[in-house]
Amino acid sequence: MRAALSAARAHPFPRLLAGDWLTLLASLLLVVLLFQALWQSQGASKLRIRQGDTVYATLSLDQKRTLHLHGPQGETEIVIDHGRVRFLRAPCNSQYCVHQGWLTRAGQVAICLPNQISLELLGKRKSYDSLNY
Repeated sequence: MRAALSAARAHPFPRLLAGDWLTLLASLLLVVLLFQALWQSQGASKLRIRQGDTVYATLSLDQKRTLHLHGPQGETEIVIDHGRVRFLRAPCNSQYCVHQGWLTRAGQVAICLPNQISLELLGKRKSYDSLNY
């Protein structure tokens, strides 16, 4: 009986058979493929700035530039920095647009509603659209 107890303590888990290893390998491969297909988004190449109902500008993100736009509430400062963009300063009280932070992926949007200015990153394809957002 002591031999059975010491054998049980030596191998707390049952041995894995060939089918078990094949199932683990197939599951791991499936997780890697799903990660590549679903959770990686494309980087953006252009920025579309809207002011009110009109497109103010469509700019390349491959630059370092600061823009100052005037809206109904006052001046808004936007920074483009080599592949990313953000609201740096806005005259609104809530500062939601500033707290949004850096936008880097195609399809991302930041909006300053009181000042009627929006930023949208464009790429070859969006990682999501309005139907599944």
